[in-house]
Amino acid sequence: MNEQEGTRSWQAFLNFPLGRRLEKPRQQGLTMIIDKGLGLMETKDILNVCGQYIDFFKLGFGTPALYAPEVLEEKIHLVRSFDIEIYPGGTFFEVAILQDKIEEYLYLARSIGFTAVEVSDGTINLPSELREKVISRAADLGLKVLTEVGKKNGKHYPVQYLVEQIRRDLELGAYRVILEGRESGTNAGLYNSQGEFIHEELEELLDSIGDPRILIWEAPLKNQQEELILRFGPNVNLGNIPPHEVLALEALRVGLRADTLKSVL
Repeated sequence: MNEQEGTRSWQAFLNFPLGRRLEKPRQQGLTMIIDKGLGLMETKDILNVCGQYIDFFKLGFGTPALYAPEVLEEKIHLVRSFDIEIYPGGTFFEVAILQDKIEEYLYLARSIGFTAVEVSDGTINLPSELREKVISRAADLGLKVLTEVGKKNGKHYPVQYLVEQIRRDLELGAYRVILEGRESGTNAGLYNSQGEFIHEELEELLDSIGDPRILIWEAPLKNQQEELILRFGPNVNLGNIPPHEVLALEALRVGLRADTLKSVL
């Protein structure tokens, strides 16, 4: 019998064209998904199929407030059982800020099992002093802090303003900084209304920060994912990935889709 006839693994004899991915627990090549309301059974199915490729599980917007408490806690426990960090969306954080309930928000998030929080000002104005206080407080409570820079409404801050905010957030203890891209991938952060990078701003950002590994790029669209993978390699950090597209993204990362396979021809 041929030595390969007994194997059930494609990887026993096929190499990934763009190379193998870092395995969990990993610090680079992170994939963050955005969940807009998956049921428990659907969540379990997705995790069984591709949990090994997911690092952060975001319950989008303010949806955590809309779950029955027992369902939310069961979902959090399920996600955690796959060694995945889970956190509420940034808009929910912004509501807590507006209502001056951030201490209660952080305590409840931690007590029901969330392992991370997002500190953002995509819609609201968040004074620098308060932003810094919240980052430090969340970290003190043992929550992994993801911060986000950029606006959702198409407003583009000067790149150097974003760079300064990124550096300050990291100094205060943020784990990674997310570049705003919304769920649509258009007209937000460094994306124009067609979902394409504003390349002049992108290059200025990269020249200023030096190490792109400190960032998580919100990149829900395939053209964005492709550009980032081809530029930074299969272990670039990507976020706002729709749950049902995790395997498709993973194929793109390692060259098992034509869009990235062509780069090695």
